[in-house]
Amino acid sequence: MFYSVKAHAIPERMVEFQRKLTDGTILAQKPDGKEIVESMRRARITEPGVVRWSEACFCPTPLAHERQTVYDLYFNDLETELVENTVEFDGELFMDFLSRQSAAPS
Repeated sequence: MFYSVKAHAIPERMVEFQRKLTDGTILAQKPDGKEIVESMRRARITEPGVVRWSEACFCPTPLAHERQTVYDLYFNDLETELVENTVEFDGELFMDFLSRQSAAPS
């Protein structure tokens, strides 16, 4: 099943999230690490602080494992909606946003 996801990024956690997305930490997570990383590569900032993406998930509760292990650490107010296939959103690529956050002086 595919879900459209909308969530609010937790600003102070974004540098850590970018590191874990790019250093292989999340990619190594079984069974869903690869899908999480690919979903974040598709994700877009659609308005200030709001990230939208689509993701395949086969949990009885949408994104249950992904939320428990990753998303609830980095996002608030996560909402899901069942869709027929991946959805492309307009806006800045989330990974570009994360790269800028990581490059910014602390």
